[in-house]
Amino acid sequence: MAGAISHHALASTHPRWSAQNSRFEKKTGNVRLVYEGSFPSGSRKLGLVCASGSQSSVVEPVQIPSDGNSGHTPKKSSESALILIRHGESLWNEKNLFTGCVDVPLTPKGVEEAIEAGKRICNIPIDMIYTSSLIRAQMTAMLAMMQHRRKKIPIIMHNESEQAHRWSQVYSEETKKQSIPVITAWQLNERMYGELQGLNKQETADLFGKEQVHEWRRSYDVPPPNGESLEMCAERAVAYFKEQIVPQLVAGKHVMVAAHGNSLRSIIMHLDKLTSQEVISLELSTGIPMLYIFKEGKFIRRGSPVGPSEASVYAYTRVRIFHILVFSKQTTQLHFRT
Repeated sequence: MAGAISHHALASTHPRWSAQNSRFEKKTGNVRLVYEGSFPSGSRKLGLVCASGSQSSVVEPVQIPSDGNSGHTPKKSSESALILIRHGESLWNEKNLFTGCVDVPLTPKGVEEAIEAGKRICNIPIDMIYTSSLIRAQMTAMLAMMQHRRKKIPIIMHNESEQAHRWSQVYSEETKKQSIPVITAWQLNERMYGELQGLNKQETADLFGKEQVHEWRRSYDVPPPNGESLEMCAERAVAYFKEQIVPQLVAGKHVMVAAHGNSLRSIIMHLDKLTSQEVISLELSTGIPMLYIFKEGKFIRRGSPVGPSEASVYAYTRVRIFHILVFSKQTTQLHFRT
């Protein structure tokens, strides 16, 4: 089912109500809504069944309000989503050059990777976005959000000076509701490769030897000449993650982080409690998002979300996050209590 279900579409269907079993159904096309419990003063259970011939997607169930007499309000979810995305292919990735902290944009392939990443996360709620200060990460975040079904607009926050903050103010409360703040931070930048930046990787290996270059690139605590080791990169990236991003997750915010191979490896090392030896072999593909659930102070890794036209492994509603192990491509069925 490609789009959201409007209240008008639901209202145009013919309901069927049975007083004997307190069951109420509405059908429209391939969608069936099933209510169980007292009606119409307040539904006790709502089931949403979405069927299609070849594809399914996760759809946020519509919360049907009661008449106000029940006095029951939905509980705030105790779970938050954390999405990590390595930027798409950059121009220097394409040329096999050491990039590091050089500010290089995406290639056309990188743009496509960012768009595909957006399709994979289009049904996951996002309240805040964090990116590095580098354009390839920011482009990835913006392109990914263009695919999100809520159609909120990402806006980069400019707090580097009082004047920048004042000039970038938004004075419409309605517009603010339709926006997602984007925080840029140099702490999330790629590892600084020092004197290797701009050099061809193969030529550098020929010059210094494959073993030496491999040690610079993949060891945990050996930096390249005048550059950062992964350990040094982790110190700044993980500290920022703990100080700035974790409090947002604790507050119930759903967060996306668009950054780089080494800064994200550092964060994943922290989340998955990897050793300095284990993180060396950790590889992150460009443009592939990873989903974590933050619950009761712990991070639960969910892997990479799939696109909306594929069988899915999770679902989200405003009431709570469901972790569904298997979704049929023919039928998607969700149930939740209000």
